[in-house]
Amino acid sequence: MIRVGVIGVGAMGQHHVRIYSEMENVDLVGISDIDEERVKELASDYNTTPFTDYKKLLSENLDAVSIVVPTKLHKQVVLEAIDAGANVLVEKPIADTTKNAEAMIKAAKDAGVQLMVGHIERFNPAVMKLKNIIDSGLLGKIVSISTRRVGPYNPRIRDVGVILDIGVHDIDIISYLYGMKVNQVYAVAGADIHPFEDHAAIHLRFNHAFSGLVETNWLTPHKVRKLTAVGLEGVAYLDYIDQTVELHDSEWIRQAKVEKSEPLKNELSHFIDCVSKGTCPITSGEDGKHALEVALTAISSYKNEKMIEL
Repeated sequence: MIRVGVIGVGAMGQHHVRIYSEMENVDLVGISDIDEERVKELASDYNTTPFTDYKKLLSENLDAVSIVVPTKLHKQVVLEAIDAGANVLVEKPIADTTKNAEAMIKAAKDAGVQLMVGHIERFNPAVMKLKNIIDSGLLGKIVSISTRRVGPYNPRIRDVGVILDIGVHDIDIISYLYGMKVNQVYAVAGADIHPFEDHAAIHLRFNHAFSGLVETNWLTPHKVRKLTAVGLEGVAYLDYIDQTVELHDSEWIRQAKVEKSEPLKNELSHFIDCVSKGTCPITSGEDGKHALEVALTAISSYKNEKMIEL
């Protein structure tokens, strides 16, 4: 049995608790949150032990821990978890600065534990299917990938803007689908209802030849999560929410077969599997650092009104 804890049981963390409690090879040792009433109620629902001090949870000889706290606290909590000997899954973005991300990556490497970043869309069955399709060559050379991730603003998000909160998902996914790192960023954004930016259009270049475009905002009254990949032999249209992939070429319009499942459940299963086998996660600390670096560069780009090379 893998001894697991969850630190931070808010909107996202509660789902980590739910899924771990359902896993046969996991012992959910405890959960922690500064909201005493909330953590006790959730612990009662899932038959585990509540902690208001996460350090006491970390002293319970955990094999693994999910860290689902505000981004600015990631470095502190992750380093303490690593120091306690636990393998770590930290929610995206990996950290608030690349320097802090580097410190977390180094600490995990030095301690010989896994550091996985919760880029959940990598575990969306539609994304996994599209990655296989692209790698098979069915669409030919991919020259452009664009995404649209928009919807209403969630008032609980106060510490970061839309780029770091949700735009970072598609920065990571476009890099993943291309199998390349971003080398150039240009962004246009603004803040109208939020202290940080609440709408952005981010242009990414890969290898000075391939295009990525991320459109994101907290202004659209309905949620949209879509991606288009344009290749020389065809085009793929992906819907993250419906978990569908539709392929168009000069002869056919086809629906790819996608086995639908909960992305977070796939992500946590992968994490536990990596802990069990000592294998590296597919969303590594380095992947998380790259997505963060690009997102922070996009913020710098729109503030300084210029294109930036990475």
